[in-house]
Amino acid sequence: MSTKEETPVADGDKPQTSSWKDSIYNPRTGEFIGRTAKSWGLVIRPRSLDIVFNRTDTKQYGQYVQHLENFLQQYNDTVQERNELCMVGEYYEQDDQEEKKVCQFKRSLLRQCSGLSDTTFGYTEGKPCVLVKMNRIIGLKPRGDPYINCTAKRESPLQMQYFPSEGRFDKMYFPYYGKNLHSTYVQPLVAVKLLLTKEDYNNELTVECKIEGSDLRNSDDRDKFLGRVTFRVKVVE
Repeated sequence: MSTKEETPVADGDKPQTSSWKDSIYNPRTGEFIGRTAKSWGLVIRPRSLDIVFNRTDTKQYGQYVQHLENFLQQYNDTVQERNELCMVGEYYEQDDQEEKKVCQFKRSLLRQCSGLSDTTFGYTEGKPCVLVKMNRIIGLKPRGDPYINCTAKRESPLQMQYFPSEGRFDKMYFPYYGKNLHSTYVQPLVAVKLLLTKEDYNNELTVECKIEGSDLRNSDDRDKFLGRVTFRVKVVE
Protein backbone atom coordinates (compact mmCIF):
# COMPACT_ATOMS: atom_id res chain seq x y z
CA MET A 1 0.00 0.00 0.00
CA SER A 2 1.25 3.45 -0.87
CA THR A 3 2.44 5.77 1.88
CA LYS A 4 1.43 8.81 -0.12
CA GLU A 5 -1.54 10.89 0.90
CA GLU A 6 -3.26 13.54 -1.21
CA THR A 7 -3.29 16.85 0.62
CA PRO A 8 -4.62 20.21 -0.57
CA VAL A 9 -2.36 23.19 -1.04
CA ALA A 10 -2.99 26.85 -0.32
CA ASP A 11 -4.18 27.76 -3.80
CA GLY A 12 -7.10 25.39 -3.24
CA ASP A 13 -6.81 23.64 -6.58
CA LYS A 14 -3.65 21.64 -7.17
CA PRO A 15 -2.99 18.58 -5.01
CA GLN A 16 0.46 17.61 -3.85
CA THR A 17 1.80 14.38 -2.44
CA SER A 18 3.66 14.05 0.80
CA SER A 19 4.74 11.18 2.98
CA TRP A 20 2.12 10.30 5.56
CA LYS A 21 4.91 9.91 8.09
CA ASP A 22 5.96 13.49 7.46
CA SER A 23 2.41 14.80 7.97
CA ILE A 24 1.56 15.92 11.48
CA TYR A 25 -1.91 15.85 12.98
CA ASN A 26 -2.33 17.57 16.33
CA PRO A 27 -5.58 16.40 17.96
CA ARG A 28 -5.37 19.17 20.55
CA THR A 29 -5.30 22.03 18.03
CA GLY A 30 -6.93 20.25 15.12
CA GLU A 31 -3.98 21.12 12.88
CA PHE A 32 -3.12 18.91 9.94
CA ILE A 33 0.24 19.62 8.24
CA GLY A 34 0.35 22.89 10.10
CA ARG A 35 -3.10 24.24 9.25
CA THR A 36 -6.49 23.83 10.84
CA ALA A 37 -9.31 22.38 8.81
CA LYS A 38 -11.04 25.73 8.96
CA SER A 39 -8.28 27.28 6.87
CA TRP A 40 -8.81 25.20 3.70
CA GLY A 41 -10.63 26.68 0.73
CA LEU A 42 -13.17 26.10 -2.05
CA VAL A 43 -12.53 25.21 -5.68
CA ILE A 44 -14.69 25.24 -8.79
CA ARG A 45 -15.17 23.18 -11.91
CA PRO A 46 -14.59 23.76 -14.76
CA ARG A 47 -11.01 24.31 -13.69
CA SER A 48 -10.79 27.97 -14.68
CA LEU A 49 -11.20 31.22 -12.79
CA ASP A 50 -11.88 33.02 -16.08
CA ILE A 51 -14.83 31.50 -17.91
CA VAL A 52 -15.14 33.33 -21.23
CA PHE A 53 -17.03 32.05 -24.26
CA ASN A 54 -19.34 32.82 -27.16
CA ARG A 55 -22.54 30.91 -26.51
CA THR A 56 -23.13 30.41 -30.25
CA ASP A 57 -19.70 28.84 -30.82
CA THR A 58 -19.46 25.28 -29.53
CA LYS A 59 -15.68 25.31 -29.95
CA GLN A 60 -15.38 28.12 -27.40
CA TYR A 61 -17.41 26.54 -24.61
CA GLY A 62 -16.72 22.93 -25.53
CA GLN A 63 -13.66 22.78 -23.29
CA TYR A 64 -15.75 23.73 -20.24
CA VAL A 65 -18.49 21.24 -21.09
CA GLN A 66 -16.01 18.42 -21.63
CA HIS A 67 -14.24 19.17 -18.38
CA LEU A 68 -17.52 19.06 -16.45
CA GLU A 69 -18.57 15.83 -18.15
CA ASN A 70 -15.23 14.15 -17.42
CA PHE A 71 -15.28 15.31 -13.82
CA LEU A 72 -18.81 14.00 -13.23
CA GLN A 73 -18.12 10.49 -14.50
CA GLN A 74 -17.31 9.36 -10.97
CA TYR A 75 -20.72 10.71 -9.89
CA ASN A 76 -22.73 8.76 -12.45
CA ASP A 77 -25.82 7.28 -10.84
CA THR A 78 -24.83 3.74 -11.85
CA VAL A 79 -21.48 4.19 -10.08
CA GLN A 80 -22.92 5.83 -6.99
CA GLU A 81 -25.59 3.17 -6.54
CA ARG A 82 -22.80 0.87 -5.36
CA ASN A 83 -22.30 3.18 -2.37
CA GLU A 84 -24.27 3.58 0.84
CA LEU A 85 -27.63 5.24 1.39
CA CYS A 86 -26.71 7.30 4.43
CA MET A 87 -28.74 9.12 7.06
CA VAL A 88 -29.40 12.71 6.01
CA GLY A 89 -28.11 15.34 8.43
CA GLU A 90 -25.78 13.02 10.37
CA TYR A 91 -22.02 12.54 10.20
CA TYR A 92 -21.03 9.14 8.80
CA GLU A 93 -18.41 8.22 11.38
CA GLN A 94 -16.53 4.97 10.76
CA ASP A 95 -13.60 5.18 13.18
CA ASP A 96 -14.08 1.56 14.27
CA GLN A 97 -14.43 0.15 10.74
CA GLU A 98 -11.38 -1.06 8.83
CA GLU A 99 -13.03 -0.60 5.44
CA LYS A 100 -14.49 2.88 5.07
CA LYS A 101 -17.72 3.11 3.09
CA VAL A 102 -18.92 6.01 0.95
CA CYS A 103 -22.26 7.81 0.91
CA GLN A 104 -24.02 8.12 -2.43
CA PHE A 105 -23.84 11.41 -4.29
CA LYS A 106 -25.57 10.96 -7.63
CA ARG A 107 -24.99 13.49 -10.40
CA SER A 108 -28.75 13.52 -10.98
CA LEU A 109 -28.99 15.53 -7.74
CA LEU A 110 -27.50 18.41 -9.72
CA ARG A 111 -30.61 18.46 -11.94
CA GLN A 112 -30.28 21.19 -14.60
CA CYS A 113 -26.52 21.25 -13.96
CA SER A 114 -26.05 17.47 -14.09
CA GLY A 115 -25.32 17.34 -17.82
CA LEU A 116 -28.07 14.73 -18.19
CA SER A 117 -31.06 16.73 -19.44
CA ASP A 118 -28.84 19.49 -20.87
CA THR A 119 -25.57 18.06 -22.14
CA THR A 120 -24.02 21.55 -22.45
CA PHE A 121 -24.58 22.43 -18.77
CA GLY A 122 -26.35 25.65 -19.75
CA TYR A 123 -23.47 27.02 -21.81
CA THR A 124 -25.33 26.95 -25.12
CA GLU A 125 -28.14 29.06 -23.63
CA GLY A 126 -25.74 31.51 -21.98
CA LYS A 127 -26.67 30.37 -18.46
CA PRO A 128 -23.57 28.39 -17.47
CA CYS A 129 -23.28 25.98 -14.56
CA VAL A 130 -20.32 26.01 -12.20
CA LEU A 131 -19.63 23.25 -9.67
CA VAL A 132 -18.32 24.21 -6.23
CA LYS A 133 -16.60 21.74 -3.94
CA MET A 134 -14.50 21.71 -0.81
CA ASN A 135 -11.02 20.26 -0.69
CA ARG A 136 -10.72 16.85 0.92
CA ILE A 137 -9.81 17.39 4.55
CA ILE A 138 -9.10 14.41 6.76
CA GLY A 139 -11.30 14.33 9.85
CA LEU A 140 -13.28 17.48 9.06
CA LYS A 141 -16.75 17.63 10.62
CA PRO A 142 -18.14 21.10 9.95
CA ARG A 143 -20.57 22.32 12.57
CA GLY A 144 -23.87 23.93 11.73
CA ASP A 145 -25.51 23.53 8.33
CA PRO A 146 -22.93 24.48 5.68
CA TYR A 147 -24.17 25.82 2.37
CA ILE A 148 -22.80 27.73 -0.62
CA ASN A 149 -23.89 31.30 -1.28
CA CYS A 150 -22.73 33.13 -4.41
CA THR A 151 -23.01 36.81 -5.26
CA ALA A 152 -22.03 38.93 -8.24
CA LYS A 153 -19.90 41.93 -7.43
CA ARG A 154 -22.16 44.59 -8.89
CA GLU A 155 -24.99 46.85 -7.77
CA SER A 156 -27.89 44.72 -8.98
CA PRO A 157 -28.13 41.06 -7.86
CA LEU A 158 -27.57 38.22 -10.30
CA GLN A 159 -30.19 35.48 -10.22
CA MET A 160 -28.83 31.99 -9.57
CA GLN A 161 -30.10 28.47 -8.99
CA TYR A 162 -28.47 26.01 -6.60
CA PHE A 163 -28.44 22.21 -6.78
CA PRO A 164 -28.92 20.33 -4.50
CA SER A 165 -31.59 22.54 -2.97
CA GLU A 166 -30.31 25.64 -1.18
CA GLY A 167 -26.72 24.72 -2.04
CA ARG A 168 -26.18 22.59 1.06
CA PHE A 169 -23.33 20.21 1.92
CA ASP A 170 -24.96 17.45 3.93
CA LYS A 171 -23.14 16.18 7.02
CA MET A 172 -23.38 12.59 5.79
CA TYR A 173 -20.34 13.21 3.57
CA PHE A 174 -18.10 13.94 6.55
CA PRO A 175 -15.64 12.96 7.89
CA TYR A 176 -13.16 11.94 5.20
CA TYR A 177 -10.61 9.33 6.27
CA GLY A 178 -7.84 9.85 3.71
CA LYS A 179 -6.96 8.45 0.31
CA ASN A 180 -5.62 5.13 1.58
CA LEU A 181 -8.56 4.32 3.86
CA HIS A 182 -11.31 6.04 1.86
CA SER A 183 -10.19 5.30 -1.69
CA THR A 184 -13.61 5.58 -3.43
CA TYR A 185 -14.72 8.72 -1.56
CA VAL A 186 -16.16 11.57 -3.63
CA GLN A 187 -16.77 15.06 -2.31
CA PRO A 188 -20.28 16.47 -2.19
CA LEU A 189 -20.91 19.14 -4.82
CA VAL A 190 -23.01 22.25 -5.16
CA ALA A 191 -23.95 23.33 -8.67
CA VAL A 192 -24.59 27.01 -9.31
CA LYS A 193 -26.46 27.98 -12.46
CA LEU A 194 -25.86 31.61 -13.40
CA LEU A 195 -29.08 32.94 -14.88
CA LEU A 196 -27.54 35.55 -17.13
CA THR A 197 -29.73 37.70 -19.35
CA LYS A 198 -28.91 39.36 -22.65
CA GLU A 199 -28.19 42.55 -20.73
CA ASP A 200 -25.40 40.66 -18.94
CA TYR A 201 -23.73 39.53 -22.16
CA ASN A 202 -20.46 41.14 -23.26
CA ASN A 203 -19.77 42.27 -19.70
CA GLU A 204 -17.27 40.64 -17.38
CA LEU A 205 -18.93 39.57 -14.15
CA THR A 206 -17.04 38.76 -10.97
CA VAL A 207 -18.75 36.12 -8.84
CA GLU A 208 -17.77 35.18 -5.30
CA CYS A 209 -18.98 31.96 -3.68
CA LYS A 210 -18.65 31.45 0.07
CA ILE A 211 -19.40 28.65 2.47
CA GLU A 212 -21.90 29.89 5.02
CA GLY A 213 -23.83 28.46 7.95
CA SER A 214 -20.94 26.69 9.65
CA ASP A 215 -17.80 27.21 11.72
CA LEU A 216 -15.64 27.25 8.58
CA ARG A 217 -14.00 30.63 8.14
CA ASN A 218 -14.60 32.52 4.88
CA SER A 219 -13.31 36.09 5.27
CA ASP A 220 -9.54 36.17 5.76
CA ASP A 221 -8.05 38.75 3.38
CA ARG A 222 -4.69 36.98 3.58
CA ASP A 223 -6.13 33.86 1.91
CA LYS A 224 -8.57 34.41 -0.97
CA PHE A 225 -9.47 30.70 -1.05
CA LEU A 226 -10.29 30.50 2.64
CA GLY A 227 -13.86 29.18 2.58
CA ARG A 228 -14.52 31.06 -0.64
CA VAL A 229 -13.61 31.27 -4.30
CA THR A 230 -13.87 34.13 -6.78
CA PHE A 231 -14.12 33.69 -10.54
CA ARG A 232 -14.99 35.77 -13.60
CA VAL A 233 -17.57 35.03 -16.28
CA LYS A 234 -18.07 36.71 -19.64
CA VAL A 235 -20.60 35.48 -22.18
CA VAL A 236 -20.71 36.99 -25.66
CA GLU A 237 -22.88 36.27 -28.69
